[in-house]
Amino acid sequence: MLGQLAEQQTVPVPGAKILSVKGLEVSFDGFKALRNLDFSLEYGELRFLIGPNGAGKTTLLDVICGKVKPSLGEVFFKDTIDLAKHQEHQIAQLGIGRKFQAPSVFSTLTVFENLALSMKQKRGLLSALWAKTTSEQRDRLHQRLAMIGLQSKAKERAGSLSHGEKQWLEIGMLLMQEPDLLLLDEPAAGMTDSETEKTGELLHEIAADQTIIVVEHDMAFVRQFAKTVTVLHEGTVLREGTMLDIQNDDRVAEVYLGRRVERGA
Repeated sequence: MLGQLAEQQTVPVPGAKILSVKGLEVSFDGFKALRNLDFSLEYGELRFLIGPNGAGKTTLLDVICGKVKPSLGEVFFKDTIDLAKHQEHQIAQLGIGRKFQAPSVFSTLTVFENLALSMKQKRGLLSALWAKTTSEQRDRLHQRLAMIGLQSKAKERAGSLSHGEKQWLEIGMLLMQEPDLLLLDEPAAGMTDSETEKTGELLHEIAADQTIIVVEHDMAFVRQFAKTVTVLHEGTVLREGTMLDIQNDDRVAEVYLGRRVERGA
């Protein structure tokens, strides 16, 4: 059953939707965390989700990855896969990967071993750790090491990395699973300016082959690297468009309590 799920594939065409959300509602003890939310995402998009605390950003990601089931509405992946009918582990196998804000790596293992353990494969963790990698797998591992900028630290223990390096390693671990859609929660949080810059460049590099949703609060980061932004407020979409559209929207400025950070103030 799970193997059949993982093999479901849809060949993307220009403008095709990898994710389609319609009329989504999520209630917690009578409180509507999401209400009549419509949202869609095309293959290859890098989409930023912003909004004040409690806007529903994390809840939307929870629904997409199967952690939370909707009260109403539908969530379709690659046109035909109804995510509401699948469990969290099944959705991961279908090609949706999620990274939470705090990095989660195997501190006592090396950077290389962390990536090797995360590789998409049909074997358990222990056998994956001790089995010899093929030349093709080693090529993939070194490609990801290069992408996340940790080639020189491949043999170092993950616990010795800086906060930013751990974030990049976890993104690399997620990529080793070969997801079609990545969900990233504040990937630049706690980083230095140079690390933040590198993270934005990394997201654009990843988006050349995969689709990404980023939840972010750092508006300077969003302004610099976002192409399309969706603003959530009180569980529904308030505004969607380019960063210029968002910056010039008075409703968005009001939602942010007059701080007008979107205008660069």
